[in-house]
Amino acid sequence: MSDTNKPEDENTRHSDATEQGGSAADDWADAFAEQQAEDSAAPEDDPWAAAMAEQGAAEESDSDQQAASESVFQPLTEEATGGERRDLDMIMEIPVTLSVELGRTRLTIRELLDLAKGSVVELEGLAGEPMNILINGYLIAQGEVVVVDDKYGIRVTDIITPSERIHKLNR
Repeated sequence: MSDTNKPEDENTRHSDATEQGGSAADDWADAFAEQQAEDSAAPEDDPWAAAMAEQGAAEESDSDQQAASESVFQPLTEEATGGERRDLDMIMEIPVTLSVELGRTRLTIRELLDLAKGSVVELEGLAGEPMNILINGYLIAQGEVVVVDDKYGIRVTDIITPSERIHKLNR
């Protein structure tokens, strides 16, 4: 008989467990069995297991998408580059129109109709200023006028960047 207010010593507890038919080994066996039951629980009971399963499924779908993209985009081989080289050679043979712009001006219709032989039209560009070089109407460079065998020519002095093209066309 033990008093509820009196602390039990360890020997008393051990002897009580032995008297009840249990032992420390049985307690350990029960604990292991309980742990194994928790480990084998369904994934929906364990949020970590569900998250890991979801991650595995996502990785599998990523590998499926990668395999699909590999079948769409074939690896580059020498045969493939040979065809592209022929296409590039064909593009190199397309003719374009190069023109040089001395300058620009704005006229009214009346001034245009008043032009006659010998009339002089004043341009915005100054003498000695670089000329605009256009390819199919698009500004690509600037240069200076030269004479080659009694013909005019143009020496390229500057290649225009896309931002400079926009600025010069808006003048």
